[in-house]
Amino acid sequence: MPLATSLAIFQSCNITGVPKSTRCAILRDMAKVRKAERRPPLNKTHKLKGQDWAKKYLKTNFSKVLWTDEMRVSLDGPDGWARGWIGKGQRAPVRLRRQQGGGGVLVWAGIIKDELVGPFRVEDGVKLNSQSYCQFLEDTFFKQWYRKKSASFKKNMIFMQDNAPSHASKYSTAWLARKGIKEEKLMTWPPCSPDLNPIENLWSIIKCEIYKEGKQYTSLNSVWEAVVAAARNVDGEQIKTLTESMDGRLLSVLAKKGGYIGR
Repeated sequence: MPLATSLAIFQSCNITGVPKSTRCAILRDMAKVRKAERRPPLNKTHKLKGQDWAKKYLKTNFSKVLWTDEMRVSLDGPDGWARGWIGKGQRAPVRLRRQQGGGGVLVWAGIIKDELVGPFRVEDGVKLNSQSYCQFLEDTFFKQWYRKKSASFKKNMIFMQDNAPSHASKYSTAWLARKGIKEEKLMTWPPCSPDLNPIENLWSIIKCEIYKEGKQYTSLNSVWEAVVAAARNVDGEQIKTLTESMDGRLLSVLAKKGGYIGR
C-alpha cells in the first residue's frame, strides 16, 4: 500500500484501536515516509519517441557521450528537506522564511565517462535564451574545457542536451554546428525524459550534500561555493557508475514498451 496512512495500513490488517503514535512507532521499524515522485506526463507519442531513441542509441559507446544539464539551487533548498529527528527535550532549529527560497543560482555541468565538466555558474540575472545560452557555452564549456581536448577526442565526443527551448532552437543548433557539434555528434533527445539523463543523479548527490541537516545559506555566493565543494567531492568512480548505467536505462525503456525509467 504505497503512500498509505498508518491508519489505513493497520485497518488492512484488521487491527483497530491503536493510537497514531503507536502505529507510527511500529511502522518506523519497517518503513519510511516518502512523497510520491514527480514525473512529466508521457503520452503515446512521447513513448514511441522514447522507443525510437533507445533503438537508435542502443549500440552507442556511452563513454563518448557528454551528458549536460542545468540545475537551480536556492538559499533554502527544496521544500520538505529540512525535516529530521531531534532528541527529546531538544528544540527544533530555527529556519529563515523567505519567498522563493531566498533566490537562487543556476548551475550548468556535464559528465563524460569518469570526468566532471564544470560546474559553471550562470551569471546572476541572466535568463537563458538561445543567444545567452550559446554565449555561456562559449565562455565556459568551450574556452575552459573543450578546447584543451585532443582532436581525436573532439572527433568522437557526442554532445547531449535536453529539449529546453534555448537548447533546441534553430539558432542554438546552427551555432553548435559551426563549432563542429552537429549531425551524429549532437544527440537527439526524447521529450519528457529527464530521468534518462544520468546527470540528474549527480544533481541529487550534490543537493543532498549542500542541504544536509536542513542547511540554509545567506548569500548566492555561499550556496555557489557549497555546490563547487560538493562537486569536488564526487569522485571519478561515482561519475563512471552514472555514465555506465546508460546501457541498462536503454534496455529498460525497450523492455517497458515506451516507458522511461526512474532514478
